[in-house]
Amino acid sequence: MSGAKTRKLNSRMGLKFLKAENGSKEHCCVPLCSASGRYNTSISFHHFPKDARIRAKWVHRVRRTGFTITQHTKVCSRHFKPDDIQISEKGRRALVAGAVPSLFEWNNYYIKERPGVWERRARPPSPEPDVPETATVETMAIPMVMDHDYGASPTVCVDRQHYEQLKEEVEALREQLKTCHLSKFGLQCFASSPEDIRFYTRFPSYTHLIAFWSLIESATSKIIRVTNRTRKACAMSTVTESPMTRPTKLLPIDELFLFLTYLSTGCTQRELSHRFNIHRTTVGRVIVTWANLLYSLLGSVCFSMSTAAVKACQPPEFGGRYSNTQVILDCTELRCQTPSSLLLQSEVFSSYKSHCTFKAMVGISPHGALTFVSTLFDGSMSDKEVFRQSGITSLLTPEMDIMVDKGFLVDDLVPGTVHRPAFVTQRAQMPEEDVLRTQSIARLRVHVDRMIRRVKENKLFDTTIPLSITGSINQIFTVACLLSNFQNGPLVKTWANEI
Repeated sequence: MSGAKTRKLNSRMGLKFLKAENGSKEHCCVPLCSASGRYNTSISFHHFPKDARIRAKWVHRVRRTGFTITQHTKVCSRHFKPDDIQISEKGRRALVAGAVPSLFEWNNYYIKERPGVWERRARPPSPEPDVPETATVETMAIPMVMDHDYGASPTVCVDRQHYEQLKEEVEALREQLKTCHLSKFGLQCFASSPEDIRFYTRFPSYTHLIAFWSLIESATSKIIRVTNRTRKACAMSTVTESPMTRPTKLLPIDELFLFLTYLSTGCTQRELSHRFNIHRTTVGRVIVTWANLLYSLLGSVCFSMSTAAVKACQPPEFGGRYSNTQVILDCTELRCQTPSSLLLQSEVFSSYKSHCTFKAMVGISPHGALTFVSTLFDGSMSDKEVFRQSGITSLLTPEMDIMVDKGFLVDDLVPGTVHRPAFVTQRAQMPEEDVLRTQSIARLRVHVDRMIRRVKENKLFDTTIPLSITGSINQIFTVACLLSNFQNGPLVKTWANEI
């Protein structure tokens, strides 16, 4: 720091550098400070305090590191505020307890005092908006609700034109909100469209769906909902709830519509959650709940017909050799996700489909009604083994004949007659009588394939069945098969006129 600048600064602070009589050799240790007791007696010099906490504050404020503090290391009074220095009656200067130097060259010997937290400060007056003298705005007085005692005025002045515009906008938004509520995805949206009802539910019309709902509506009052309340135990618990206390936002008929939509369209649970405006896990619970409910309701109905009932409804095409045919059987397979376990892959891999599948056996009566459906088995099972484990043998008697495909070598398992197409074994050519018998059986047996195609019109079975729903796929497939009797007409229209 130059001498001229130092003299100017000290002159501004009221200090004069004159050689003092009886002056001391004391000087200030603060950087950029040249105060010395040899030239000035109007300032005092103070030792560093003994308190370690206050002493550390002094060192921090002085900004001088790496030096040793001794008894001769002092700070002059220029670096303290006037309130920090006390003068005794004898003129001796001393510091107030806890005083810390705060005035230095780098802050221009000045500290800006901040106002207190609770100190009130006057706000600058807000400028008034410039309003043209010629502009006149029509206003109206609207009463204001007095809910506080500090209300400025009992009335508020509002622009009438702006008020009317906002009012019209609110009414328009209300009408739009009503429209959104009416357009919510649900059964009522498609009540007047048989094509949409057929697409989403496989029922031919809304009337047929309501007729089916009337058959099962009474059972929904005691519906058992599937919940997952104990994840730590990894166990599914069931809780009986009435429709008034159900945890979903859908009505029971809309839950049925959701389940039928899941079957018919094969939509993912995430897509259904967006359509029905519910959570994805709720969609999964609704699907499993209704699969179990319909599995119990429709499974309790005896679809298996007696011999007399079958003959009463038997079409004339089954007369003669096939008059005792009770059921026509065939197997079908559903593609499933490939398991990660090689052992499971070998069990569910189907050599016929060259993919991992589930296999089930379906049976119809001669007039085309579905009368039997087995559980799902591994795709590697043969048709004969599926027939053995399906349990249909307990329903057959010696006077009941069955009609099957070539792969069903079940003559030793059936008490009655088995009508099956002939094989060309070691013979070079099939005899004429075997050709005619094979053609007649194929002409009658083809209707079981048509029934299976009706079941597989549900797009869920067109996709690869994920392993995540293997716990309920058996119920879902069985329900889809049993619903085909309610959703469709007769397989052959001429049979409907003759029955």
